[in-house]
Amino acid sequence: MRECKDTNLLLLFFVSTAASSSFYSSSCRLQGNFNLNGMHRAGDVIIGGLFEMNFFSTQSDLFFTSEPQQPTCHGFDVIGFRLTQTMAFAIDELNRNPNLLPNVTLGYSVYDNCNTLGIGFRAALSLTSGQEEQVIIHESCEGTPPVLGIVGDSSSTRSIAISAVLGLYRVPTVSYFSTCSCLSDRKKFPSFFRTIPSDAFQVRAMIQILKHFGWTWAGLLISDDDYGLHAARSFQSDMSPADGGCLAYTEILPWRDDPAELRRIVDVMKKSAARVVIVFAHEGHMIDLMKEVVRQNVTGLQWMASEAWTSAAVLQTPHLMPYLGGTLGIAIRRGEIPGLRDFLLQIEPDLNHNQSIGKSVVRVKSSTICTGQEDLETVQTEFLDILNLRPEYNVYKAVYALAYALHELLQCEPGRGPFSGNSCGDLQRLEPWQLVYYLQKVNFTTSFGDEVSFDENGDVLPIYDIMNWQWLPDGGIKVQNVGEVKKSALKGEELTLHEDKVYWNFVSKKPPRSACSESCPPGTRRARKKGEPECCFDCILCSEGKISNKTEDFWSSPQRDHCAQKKIDFLSYHEPLGICLTATSLLGTFICAVILCIFICHRKTPIVRANNSELSFQLLVSLKLCFLCSLLFIGHPRLWTCQLRHAAFGISFVLCVSCILVKTMVVLAVFKASKPGGGASLKWFGAVQQRGTVLVLTSVQAAICTAWLVSASPVPHKNTQYHNDKIVYECVVGSTIGFAVLLGYIGLLALLSFLLAFLARNLPDNFNEAKLITFSMLIFCAVWVAFVPAYVSSPGKYADAVEVFAILASSFGLLLALFGPKCYIILLRPERNTKKAIMGRTTTKS
Repeated sequence: MRECKDTNLLLLFFVSTAASSSFYSSSCRLQGNFNLNGMHRAGDVIIGGLFEMNFFSTQSDLFFTSEPQQPTCHGFDVIGFRLTQTMAFAIDELNRNPNLLPNVTLGYSVYDNCNTLGIGFRAALSLTSGQEEQVIIHESCEGTPPVLGIVGDSSSTRSIAISAVLGLYRVPTVSYFSTCSCLSDRKKFPSFFRTIPSDAFQVRAMIQILKHFGWTWAGLLISDDDYGLHAARSFQSDMSPADGGCLAYTEILPWRDDPAELRRIVDVMKKSAARVVIVFAHEGHMIDLMKEVVRQNVTGLQWMASEAWTSAAVLQTPHLMPYLGGTLGIAIRRGEIPGLRDFLLQIEPDLNHNQSIGKSVVRVKSSTICTGQEDLETVQTEFLDILNLRPEYNVYKAVYALAYALHELLQCEPGRGPFSGNSCGDLQRLEPWQLVYYLQKVNFTTSFGDEVSFDENGDVLPIYDIMNWQWLPDGGIKVQNVGEVKKSALKGEELTLHEDKVYWNFVSKKPPRSACSESCPPGTRRARKKGEPECCFDCILCSEGKISNKTEDFWSSPQRDHCAQKKIDFLSYHEPLGICLTATSLLGTFICAVILCIFICHRKTPIVRANNSELSFQLLVSLKLCFLCSLLFIGHPRLWTCQLRHAAFGISFVLCVSCILVKTMVVLAVFKASKPGGGASLKWFGAVQQRGTVLVLTSVQAAICTAWLVSASPVPHKNTQYHNDKIVYECVVGSTIGFAVLLGYIGLLALLSFLLAFLARNLPDNFNEAKLITFSMLIFCAVWVAFVPAYVSSPGKYADAVEVFAILASSFGLLLALFGPKCYIILLRPERNTKKAIMGRTTTKS
């Protein structure tokens, strides 16, 4: 048996006989000018696939004087072909599984995108429309039906273009390799899912590794596409100087071999003090870059690789290991797929070319033609290396995610479904958007033990392996797993790193130092370099009588001979001011409770009934809440107290003022109803309408508070600007606009209540409620008008004290003005608490 010498060329013409694939036929095709390379299999439900089976495509120039020629794909990608076969294997495995999708046969329709946006986009549209020039049933010349979902694409740029269009029709796409964080935008990509983590998580994983080794100064090289540019934005936003990390430079790698630009970039790397270089680009960029690195013999760098080139075998050569040895890289989670190797071994070359992906004659360098009887098991090829399945594992999970979603859809019980009228999806009239609903809820565990589920943005639960390129003493090369970084629902992001397994490509065999400036020794302090990042500073001598320390939580002692802990300052329950405010708040709460008991006990008396007892009870409860919310401003600021204090304050006061506003409107309605022909006005102010008005007005404030907390929530802050020897703990409001809208809404309701009460102050009545409301609103508005300048000019804890004082003063003003006269009559002048007394004086006035 003769063995084909060029395995890559041979694989170009392999087909999966085990999957019973059908390919293009010249006997029956639609008219058109563009054929796509692909493979297809019939089934009850068709799943689409987009894979890079060729690296490049060549297109002729367009002169628009003749029909354009078809683009040609070349540069066979063995790994891309293996990804395709992994999808075919997964579908074949599902069809043999009696527990998942029983009585349903899955088929597939897979196309080669040739690593080109135009071809990939055309393939995606062909999959969803079912209009491509291929045939499955030769006798009837019927093309493949539209797919229910698509596995792909492998490129972020192509996924952005494809998902933006397919998302309009809610066709689900599950990518196995597109990592751009921009794809997490559910508004732009409503039906996009992925089984690979977002780059936002990958960037945070890299930053955690930088922190772990104390690398505060690093260079960043990115590709000129969505993959690299969005990663750069994430680095710039997440890599905070406060955490001790800065980027020394950010350079964009050219797409084509550009010697002049690569020479300039390598010069920047050589001159920089940053010993760590992060490369967020594709392996093609690294191949071109390393040519220049080798030419200039740039050694002594610690490389950090993104997942796009961490496992690139083309870079793991003895020629490059003096430079790339010791590289730390983020890699896609490795998985195992039992049975895949046996499936791949069943692939054979097709001598008739009727089922081939290509059209040219199968010839190799030695001019030996393959016989079709070659034994792949005896050939050393990357195609059968299944010990390091990473993107293949993602493809496998993507297919199973679609299958589990379809299974759950078909398990729906009629009348209890999630769609309109509690309906379920029907296999005969299945719509892709129905699958999106179930895909969002997918949750299963692979045979390898990994959980697969999607969050609200379509992102999978993230996990990455940390790899280390090791140069062995015998000259061999090994890519060793030295840790992992993952995110769990309970513990958040976790980094596990086994330093004892890491190979360092330095004489010291230790991690390198990478800092713009080293820590200042005792007796000196930092002085930031003008025009440089915060990580770059000079060390200058301390002023006379001062010494230096590592953190800002210390200050020099009065004698300036040692460092003393800075005092911590906030409005405490233990200081006199805090004690007074707390006691006043509790006193107000107690008085509200007492008055509430008095009103309940005397609820059938005329003075309580005449002044709308239900609204009075609501008003007393809201005033009690106003007194209690002031306690949230006292004590050590925490995240929950900072978020809750203003929300509780705003909602409590709006509830209070809303009750007063409705009481005023009722007074006006009653007076109007007493006039001839005015009885109809009372029907608009019944008990139900009163409750509804209070609820609606309070709900508006609740919505304002929710928007404020979601957009720019108040957070605790450690302020060292007020005093050199004190740390002031305070709550920053987050959004000044949110705080202003909250106060403005309260002020608007209070002003409206005041105006209505003022208009009704002279209405004939023995006990005119409008006069009391006018007086109470006058006090309320005066307190809060005085509050604004006092709050702005008060520093630290005194700002909190001013706000608490304003809350208590306005609450006491409302409580005493509205309920003081009534309690006086109820308790001390019971003879005036009669219907005759009230009506008698009214008659006399008339």
